[in-house]
Amino acid sequence: MIGAPNAGKSTLVNALVGQKVAIVSPKAQTTRARLMGIAIEGQAQILLVDTPGIFEPRRRLDRAMVAAAWTGAQDAELTLLVIDSAAGVNADIGRIIDALSDRKQSLFLALNKIDLVKKAQLLALSATLTERLNPDQVFMISASDGDGVADLKLALADAMP
Repeated sequence: MIGAPNAGKSTLVNALVGQKVAIVSPKAQTTRARLMGIAIEGQAQILLVDTPGIFEPRRRLDRAMVAAAWTGAQDAELTLLVIDSAAGVNADIGRIIDALSDRKQSLFLALNKIDLVKKAQLLALSATLTERLNPDQVFMISASDGDGVADLKLALADAMP
C-alpha cells in the first residue's frame, strides 16, 4: 500500500484488518516505517504492508521513509495506490505515477476520502488517473467510514494466488 502522506493508508489498513493495528493521526508522516497487518476474507489471508507516505525527501530521515515505502511496494505481489480524492493529483502524486509506469506487478487504485468531494470531481479524477496509470481495478472508498472497503477487501482476496 503506497501513496502520498495523509492519503489514508493507515486508516485503510485498520479498516481492512478490522481493528486498530496502525497509528492514525492528522499529522503527516505519522507512519515512519513499514507496518504489516493481516486481513482475512473467506479462506484468504491478505498481508497488508502500510508504508510511509511518499513525498519529495529533503532530509536523511525523509529519504529513509520514502525508501522504505518503495521497498514495500517492490516486494509486493500487488500494489495498492491510495489517493486522497480531496487533494487530487499534486506533485507528490505525479512523482508516484511516474515511478509506477514501469511496474511489474498488478496495480489497484483506491480513491479515498470520497465523502469529501463532489461526484463530478471524483469521476474526473478517476478518469485522469485511469488514463495515466492503467490500473487493474479502481475503487472509490472512504476508509474512515468504511464505504467501499468491503469491495476492496474482496478484490484483494480474489487477487491473491
